[in-house]
Amino acid sequence: MPGGFSLRSPTTRLTLVLVVILLGLQMRVWFGEGSLEEVTALSRRIEQQQSHIEALEKRNQQLLNEVEYLKQGTRGIEHMARSELGMIKKGETFYMVVDDKPDTHE
Repeated sequence: MPGGFSLRSPTTRLTLVLVVILLGLQMRVWFGEGSLEEVTALSRRIEQQQSHIEALEKRNQQLLNEVEYLKQGTRGIEHMARSELGMIKKGETFYMVVDDKPDTHE
């Protein structure tokens, strides 16, 4: 069949092989290991982890600041004991103010 499609032609066979290879590579890009979907998911996970790390670094800095504050002497320790533990000094009188009105923040 002159001028028609024939699988016996070397050009046609080469074209067919190249198309199959191209399809195989495209399948890997879209669906295989390292696909675009997987890369996108990993990028999102990296962003989440970086955000988590930033929050932890901020908390670590706050704790370091608190440690330095407490190392400055008894004044820092006294402040922490009063504010967080509700402690009072010997000879002090503790007064608790109670609001008679019920909480109506609904």
